[in-house]
Amino acid sequence: MDSKTHWEKVYQTKAANEVSWYRAHLDKSLALIERAAPDLNATIIDIGGGEATLVDDLIERGYQHLNVLDISQAAISQREGFANDTTRQRLSTVAERINWLVTHIVTADLPSQQYDVWHDRAVFHFLTLPAQRAAYVRQVLDAVKPGGHVIIATFGLDGLEKCSGLKIVRYNAGSLQAEFGDRFQLLETSMELHKTPFDTTQQFLYCHYLIAIP
Repeated sequence: MDSKTHWEKVYQTKAANEVSWYRAHLDKSLALIERAAPDLNATIIDIGGGEATLVDDLIERGYQHLNVLDISQAAISQREGFANDTTRQRLSTVAERINWLVTHIVTADLPSQQYDVWHDRAVFHFLTLPAQRAAYVRQVLDAVKPGGHVIIATFGLDGLEKCSGLKIVRYNAGSLQAEFGDRFQLLETSMELHKTPFDTTQQFLYCHYLIAIP
């Protein structure tokens, strides 16, 4: 089963709050974005945003230029049997203000130097092949403006070895920095113990980078 087929199946068969990474509000992500981009005209992209409520909270705070990318069409659009469950259904007419991108981040055709903030909670750690990770880093360097911000959250070293039936790669701040390279200047890092809907915990590593101007 390829990645797209896998994630379409997940989102077609489970409600938003029936996946382990669900959180009613991504408070840590939101706080980092607000620090990185106090200007409400900043252009923000959420990688793997799918059904996450981050875009709802960013809209509520007044951000004007929002982009949500996900590999799964089902995560974003209306699907039978899950009324008001997907992101577009929750947002109703407000969804028209969002730029929705259904594509794999490794092969996505993104505009160059478009984004002020790149946010990814729990996508990068699914890239288990070095070539995939290298392609991801190239995407970030091309799509984010020089001097822009990159917020990455992955499973920490004490996190799970698998998620949604797939193997993942766990990181600490040093190993994540090694993947991204010297152009990514680490501004802050922290850990979060995420409580899942099933009363278990997952350790997330958050790293906030500034893209150095070449």
